[in-house]
Amino acid sequence: MIGQRSRPSLVSDARAAQRPLDWLNFLLADVQGGLGPFLAIYLTASRHWQPGAAGLMLTIAGLATVAASPALGGLVDRVRWKRAIVVAGAAAVALAAVMEAILPQPWPVGAAQLGSGIADAAFPPAIAALSLGLVGRAAYTARVGRNQAYNHAGNVVTAALSGVAGWLIAPVAVLWAVTLFSAASIAAVLLIEPGAIDHEVARGADDGRGREDGAGGGMRALFGSRPLLLFTLSITLFHFANAAMLPLAGERLSSGADGGTGAVWMAACIVLAQLVMIPASLLVGHRADRWGRKLLFLFGFAALPVRGLLFALVGAPGGLLAIQVLDGVGAGIFGALFPIVVADLTRGTGRYNLALGAASACWGLGAALSNGVAGEIVDWLGFSAAFLVLSGFALAALVLFAAAVPETRPAGGGS
Repeated sequence: MIGQRSRPSLVSDARAAQRPLDWLNFLLADVQGGLGPFLAIYLTASRHWQPGAAGLMLTIAGLATVAASPALGGLVDRVRWKRAIVVAGAAAVALAAVMEAILPQPWPVGAAQLGSGIADAAFPPAIAALSLGLVGRAAYTARVGRNQAYNHAGNVVTAALSGVAGWLIAPVAVLWAVTLFSAASIAAVLLIEPGAIDHEVARGADDGRGREDGAGGGMRALFGSRPLLLFTLSITLFHFANAAMLPLAGERLSSGADGGTGAVWMAACIVLAQLVMIPASLLVGHRADRWGRKLLFLFGFAALPVRGLLFALVGAPGGLLAIQVLDGVGAGIFGALFPIVVADLTRGTGRYNLALGAASACWGLGAALSNGVAGEIVDWLGFSAAFLVLSGFALAALVLFAAAVPETRPAGGGS
């Protein structure tokens, strides 16, 4: 409990834990959801799967994440062994990558995607809880921006390494790289000092109400929050539109080319987008408390329909690469603001990570359906038609967010 420890000691412990948290976010970049585009190339170009079948494998992982997210978010709220949840998730992703590398048949790949999807559900609430519990509410916006910047920097490094490995060795080398980064992520999270984590703050009970209301009161606060429900619906539409775009671009790049070439172009697309996401995340961390959340989020939402339209019109590798700048703007802003807005809307409930998991499950469902639906549209109508459909949903997400979701910044900023 906070009252049992002096504030200087708590602050000192929190600062000491910052560096391992930086490394954890950097290393998890290749572990948490980063395999999808490369897996699509590996299955379609090296193993000659149809785009629809490859999309189905990504859908399995997405649905598993959807099913597990609320329960794992609730678990993070209730337990103090948050580091162990990250360890278990990273180990599960490593095992899944090994299975996909040595047994690239539908049933083993499907089982591996199921396991990695469940693991992916554990990472966002665990990282959010560790961050909030370590730095407190007042510093949380800046910490989230820093988390995302390190995560995107990690994506730059791992995507570049994966592209080179896929080109010089084989596309399957990307899967082996995932196992190495999983092991490094485990080492990083174990360096975080457990005594520096305030577990009441970590679950959003920092004003004391979450401790008194109990589970029922917290749940009522979540389901009775109209802004939270509208926000969740808008981000679900956003992710339905966004999730399949980069995998589809990778499949288009790999059509008629060898898997190594496709992996190189995919790596270039990811690296460029992630480089743009770094300053976008830092901008959120430094300005969201001053400018508000909604203005920044609108820019993120607006980038997606434009990106989808351009993908439908441009097929050359160089053009697809340039379009990825918009992905950097949209995803960079979204990734940093999402946990901040949920924290705003659930303050005092003691159910922050449950809400984070539930909202993630909803947009995860949109993302999972995106890959499957878009893959089938490609099989029947082609890549351009799929991108146009996704752009329409992106526009719907923008309109809903602009019209229905209020500003969530607390009075006086993030304090």
